[in-house]
Formats: sequence, C-alpha cells, structure tokens
Amino acid sequence: MNKRIIAGVILMVLIGLIVYTLMFPVDMAALDGYESKFYSTPIALMPPIIAILLALITKEVYSSLFLGIVSGALLYSNFNLELALNTMFFNEDGGMLYKIADTFNAGILVFLVMLGILVALMNRAGGSAAFGAWASKRIKTRIGAQVATVVLGMLIFVDDYFNCLTVGSVMRPVTDTHKVSRAKLAYIIDATAAPVCIIAPISSWAAAVTSSVPEDADINGFQAFIKTIPYNYYAILTIIMMFFVIFRRLDYGAMKTHELNAYKGDLFTTGSAGKGIDPQDPVSEKGIVLDLILPVAVLIFACIMGMVYTGGFFDGVDFVTAFADADASVGLVFGGIIAVIFTFFYYMLRDVISFGEFMECVSEGFKSMVPPILILTFAWTLSGMTNLLGAKFWVAAKVAKSAASMQSMLPAVIFLVALGLAFSTGTSWGTFGILIPIVMGVFPSGEMMYISISACLAGAVCGDHCSPISDTTIMASAGAECNHINHVSTQLPYALTCAGVSCVTYIAAGFIKNAPICLAVGVVLMITTLFVIENIVGREPEDTGAETAKE
Repeated sequence: MNKRIIAGVILMVLIGLIVYTLMFPVDMAALDGYESKFYSTPIALMPPIIAILLALITKEVYSSLFLGIVSGALLYSNFNLELALNTMFFNEDGGMLYKIADTFNAGILVFLVMLGILVALMNRAGGSAAFGAWASKRIKTRIGAQVATVVLGMLIFVDDYFNCLTVGSVMRPVTDTHKVSRAKLAYIIDATAAPVCIIAPISSWAAAVTSSVPEDADINGFQAFIKTIPYNYYAILTIIMMFFVIFRRLDYGAMKTHELNAYKGDLFTTGSAGKGIDPQDPVSEKGIVLDLILPVAVLIFACIMGMVYTGGFFDGVDFVTAFADADASVGLVFGGIIAVIFTFFYYMLRDVISFGEFMECVSEGFKSMVPPILILTFAWTLSGMTNLLGAKFWVAAKVAKSAASMQSMLPAVIFLVALGLAFSTGTSWGTFGILIPIVMGVFPSGEMMYISISACLAGAVCGDHCSPISDTTIMASAGAECNHINHVSTQLPYALTCAGVSCVTYIAAGFIKNAPICLAVGVVLMITTLFVIENIVGREPEDTGAETAKE
C-alpha cells in the first residue's frame, strides 16, 4: 500500500478520535470506579494479538508493540483520546511511566545496563577474544559448541534473565567461530532459561510458583513445586528436543535457512540486534581466559548471594527459604554492581585497560542494551494495557466454568489456556499466578492437583517461548545479539512441536495419573515426532567445525 495512503488513513482516524473526544469528554477528575465497556470480554485480548500479528507480518517489533499499546489504551478509554493518552503514560496500574518506575522492573533495567557494561569491559580487556581462542582449540565442532552452550545454560539455573544474558555473552565467541547462526544460539539460550528454571528447586521461578500457592492450601507451596517437576512435560521435553536437534543436525522451518546461511558465513541472515564487538574498538592484547571467567564467576556468586540476602539468609533464615522469599530484581542489581566494581579493580591491577577506557565501556554497555530496554518497556506497558482491560479475568472465568465438566481432560485444557494467556500477555509468572489458585480450587489435593499445576506451569513457559512480547524471549535475543523477530520466527516451530507432544501427554496424564509412565510416554512421543520430521525435511550437512575454525 502506498505510504501516502497509509499516512492519510492514520490522519483521518486521528481527526475522528479528536472529534469524538470533543463531543464526548470524560471528567478526568472523577474516574474512580471507571470501567471500560470492553472489560473482561474477548476484545480485551485484542491489543496483544494486534502487536504479535504486526510483529510477525512486518518484522518490526517497536512499532508493532507501540500500536498494540495504543489499541489497548483506546479500548480502555472507550476511544476517548484524552483518556487514552493519560492511560498510556500515567495510569498507575498500566501506564508506561509507572511501569518504568516499578521497583522490580527498574531493577531489571539496571541489571541489564550493568551486564552490558560488564560485557563491554570483557570485550575491551580481551577476555572474550582470549576465551574464544581457548575454547576453539578444545571445542572442535559445531555440535560441541552448541552442547557447551546447553551445558552452561543448564548450570546457570538461578534466574532466566541472568541465564539469557550471561550465557550469550560467554558463548557468542565460541558459536561464532564454529558458524552457528545467532538464531540457533538464541534458541538454545531461550530453551535453557525458563525450561530449566521452572524445574530447578533453587531458582527465582521456584520462588514465584511457591508464592502463587494460596496460604490456606493443604500443602506447602515449595512442596507443591517439587511434586510438579516430574509432570512438567514441556520443560523436560524441550531439553530432550534441544539435544536431539543438535546431535542429529535437525533444523526445520525458518531455522534451517539461518543455519544453512551460517554454514556459508552469514550468522544473521537478516541483520543483528545489538552493538556487539566493534572491530574499530581497541582490544587489549594482554587479555587471558581468566579475564572473562573470573568476572562471570563473581557475577554468578554475587547474584546468588544478593538474592538470598534479600530473602533474609544473613538474618538466620535457611538457604532454601531465603531463596524462595528472595527479590530477584534487587538481588540481580546487587550482583551486577558488585561484579562491575570487582572487574574495574581487577582489570586496573592487571593493567589491561585504562580508566578512560573503563568509562568508555560504561556508555558502550548502556548503548548496547538500549534495544532490549526499549522492547521490555513496551512489552510491560502492553501487558499493563491488557490487564486494565481484564483479559486475564475473562480467561480465568472460562476455565473455572468448564473445569468441573472435564476432570480428566483438565490438565490438557489448563496447558492450552496457560499457553494462550502467556502468549497474549507475555508473562509466565502472571499466568500461573492467575491460574494456580483456580486449579487448586478444583483439585485441592491429590495427584490431579500436581498434574494440573504442572500443566499450568508448562503452558506458561510454552506461551512465554512463543510470544514476541515475552521478556524472556526479548532477553534471549539480547543475549545472542540476534534480531528479535528472527529469534521468534525460528523458535516458534520448535516450541509448537514440543507443545503438541506435551498436550497429548497431559491428556494421558489426566487418565493414567502416574508420573514415570506418563513421562516415558511423552519422551517416546517426542523422539518419534522428531524422527518423523527428520524423515520429511532431512538433516543438515556433516559437521565441519574443525575446518571452519581454521579458516
């Protein structure tokens, strides 16, 4: 469509909204008890759907998210332009300024900046280059590079944000050397973030699940979380699928295009996201492997200590309880600040960078994190608009209404509902925070309670994986320095494959109610499905990583 026509249509719509606002003004001073006529209706899901569809069609995430926010504000304000603008920016429950000012969100943004500074420092000091050279001598193949990334991702199970950004910054030099596409790196990072955290007892996700269990429940929240682990099919099957596609060299959908291009030397296919390492930036020739490993180790240790500190560990609370009660945002900020300060003194004593270069890295690190910060801000605001419209309550009411009539099928239904809700809102934690109390109301005890809670957690993680507006998906793109839409489009077929197998497995679990048997059924179905896909699309060329590393 001609851009003049598009501009004309937008102008006419804007004029129409202005006229409508003047004809039907809203008393801004008397908004107590205000409710949109679209509140808790199917239309409440329109803003995220608009944003997601536009992002997938246009391949441009910023404008898509912004238009989703605008549509949500207009629906909330019943198309009054003045109220819509106030809602977008100043509404205490969903406006952009309040989302940025939220202490948890602000902490995540500060941690992003700290990590960007740390990565810039490691690059400038030569630590990343030294680690890449060291790893390339020991990791000889593309398969080895991918497996090493998976192992590191599984070891960093404390928090998904921390996982995404740390694994990406450490493993990018290795996967680049062996010509692994940035889209594949982003997939591996994403698949070892939330799926690992949701089955790790000591993680910020375990704490979130624990807090979602009602206090008057018959079982402790942490005990309930432990019981759900064997039934969390999406998380377990995602890990199995990841190893299968790596070792069998199986890629399909858009990912196959990216990987075949990477074989030829094009790691991005349609462009990258993030600054990365600028060849013009001076890199110290004194860099050694320890210049990367030591700052990362300090970061990991400091983040863990920061989290348990916020949970009262140093006041006598036991470690597990402290982790369950931790404030992940505050803990990560503490860890990030400590790691940057340590790295400053360590590099100064090593004489690998000057004070001036350190200060340059501060601004470079901040600039490198502007894209994920912008996307996160828009995603949080879009989620706020969706919540103002009561979308989650409409979904919850539908689930509660149908639950009693389909007891054995409920796990599969809960999985699909959680998937859709997380996909639409971009939040896993919000999804299981809504659905877990409903599930426990239907099944207050017994094996079906654990199966259904696990289905809720699995669906939330799956929807999180599929959604372009999910913060974890955004973090994975940032960690891999991969174009965000490339990451979403390449990961989607993999996530949907695993989702289909998981859904079938939950149907079986609703009738069998036996963890080992159901898990075995799911694993067999997953491997069989992947072999069928392999027979259809074929495998990629033999691994030539050793030769690639020499070129």
